[in-house]
Amino acid sequence: MSQRTPPFTMLLAMAMASPLALNIFAPVMPTMVEHFASTPFTIQLGFTLYLLSLAFGQLVSGPLADRYGRRPVLLWGFALHIAGCLLGALAVEVWQLLLGRVLQALGGCTGMLLARSILLDQHGRDQAAGLLGYITLGIASAQALAPALGGYLNLASGWQSVFWLSMAMGSTVWLAAIWWLPETSRKSDGDNGLKALFKRYPQVLRNRQYLCFSLSSTLIAACFFAFITSAPFVANQWLGGSSADYGNWFLLVAGGFFLGSMTAGRISARLGVNRMMILGHSLSMLAALTMLASFHWQGVSWPGLFASMALFTFGRGLSQPAAQSAAIASTPGAVATASGLLGFIQLLAGSAIAQLTPRVIELDVRLLPVTLLVASLLALLIYRLGRGHDG
Repeated sequence: MSQRTPPFTMLLAMAMASPLALNIFAPVMPTMVEHFASTPFTIQLGFTLYLLSLAFGQLVSGPLADRYGRRPVLLWGFALHIAGCLLGALAVEVWQLLLGRVLQALGGCTGMLLARSILLDQHGRDQAAGLLGYITLGIASAQALAPALGGYLNLASGWQSVFWLSMAMGSTVWLAAIWWLPETSRKSDGDNGLKALFKRYPQVLRNRQYLCFSLSSTLIAACFFAFITSAPFVANQWLGGSSADYGNWFLLVAGGFFLGSMTAGRISARLGVNRMMILGHSLSMLAALTMLASFHWQGVSWPGLFASMALFTFGRGLSQPAAQSAAIASTPGAVATASGLLGFIQLLAGSAIAQLTPRVIELDVRLLPVTLLVASLLALLIYRLGRGHDG
């Protein structure tokens, strides 16, 4: 294994590239509907297909990175991401736009996957959890700033500019990887066939500790998708707010995730993953209870909705790096496979939640905090089950 350590700023940019490309797309969708003379549903596929491609891309990239190494998978992945950005920017028909989004996701997923894997290759579990906190912090920053950035770029230079920006970031990462990224994992010596390449997934899924920690993390992550797809409708229908009002208040939610991730980066190595997961899940559960109580006693309000969710995402920022580190580290010899499977599970669940939750809250808006409460309680219980198998 290489003794060189890749620059952390490069790993951070690797992890941020795909979330930036995902979220910067949202504010330009109405403009694309008019430009392509299409429908909102069709253009919305650019967001949904990105999530699904991101999920399946990580599922495939994990075994490839374990078999052939981190470096070649990343370089080929970001070449594909850059090609997708170019196709999207130059698209003259909707199918070209959607294909570009799929290529962006399939390639960009390698950065999210391998940033985690490389850290775990070169650091112990608890130390990696602290560094993963900073990675999560970068992702939180990209998620928070990308919608506003996309809106301004659209007004200034047109919708194509969001693809050019993603292409510039992806190209920077690709060039940096060529110069500075060493190989951090030994290539396996087994069979080269596809069957051998993917045989680790059943092995990983049979690891009860991995499954419990992954499901615990996924439940909390799915709550975030539930909120971001439901809150715009709550803001519009129950609070009479505009999309700008929603964007301004959403910065509070992103700030909670930002602060939680930053705090995790500072204290995870000292407290350890188990205490971090208990603390994070407990805060998220408290936040869900606070939102439910606020909705019940005071009705729907801006602070009740967004300040409560900010506390929830603060808890998520604390627990997410610890849960990821604990899950992946429980599968020695298949780190990238385990990381890719974790990303697949979270994104697949998130894409389903993104479509279902807005329909659910039409029945009763209080079902949103109820969903958050049940999910966070289950996350804590499943974590405790997994800890019982901690060797």
